[in-house]
Amino acid sequence: MINLFHEVSQECSRITTERYSTSFSSAIRLLHKDLRKPVYNIYGFVRLADEIVDSFHDHDKSFLLTEFKKATFEAIETGISLNPILHSFQLTVNEYGVDHSLIEAFLFSMELDLSKRKYDRAGYEEYIYGSAEVVGLMCLYIFCEGDAAEYEKLKPYARSLGAAFQKVNFLRDLKADYEGLERIYFPGCDFSNFTWRDKEEIEADIQRDFEHAYQGILILPVKARFGVYVAYKYYLSLFKKIKKVEPQRILQNRVRIPDYGKMLILAKAGIRSQLNLL
Repeated sequence: MINLFHEVSQECSRITTERYSTSFSSAIRLLHKDLRKPVYNIYGFVRLADEIVDSFHDHDKSFLLTEFKKATFEAIETGISLNPILHSFQLTVNEYGVDHSLIEAFLFSMELDLSKRKYDRAGYEEYIYGSAEVVGLMCLYIFCEGDAAEYEKLKPYARSLGAAFQKVNFLRDLKADYEGLERIYFPGCDFSNFTWRDKEEIEADIQRDFEHAYQGILILPVKARFGVYVAYKYYLSLFKKIKKVEPQRILQNRVRIPDYGKMLILAKAGIRSQLNLL
């Protein structure tokens, strides 16, 4: 009967992913079926931690995150948790041998969100690594299916893709982060006087991340390549749309890709994949 609990727990992670991110869940469905459950398991865990620091304003976030971290490593060590999200996560961590230091780095970045409001360059890069790059690296363990040499080869590209996604999120969510949560992730930026030059410097950095990440997508294992490519194209399209927006408008409105735009991205990606033009 334990298998039923495994299945129910993993369904919880899938539902969590689908309810919180239609874009990522759509990309996950494009992965080979062998990879979908473990990636859902990672995203469910990430989403739950993120909710603690971003949404639970009427509760003691520090206590909740401390308990969450403790429960996470207890689940990994014992191989079970009554929290279905943590149970599904430990299944993936233990099956694929995910490096625990990646989990530590992720949770440390979540802890920073509880109190840190501004970042210098070193702190910004540390936060990006822990909040996004390590998530890509956890997924890479799954994509490489135990091939350590392939993991090491693809590691720099996975970090770049995670960084690009996170930095685009920062630009997209400037209003919510700055006004709602009083966070300023980009170092040296004064959002009371956010200029084209500020924005273009940030965008040049993101462009470099996207260009480097794309080289890695081309050599990803076949089971993972198309799903990751579609996620890349979605974020690249969002980034291109953000680049056209005036700096002060970014602080007023959240830029989005409409559903029909996402469908068009998927259709074009499918054609390019069939023609081997990725």
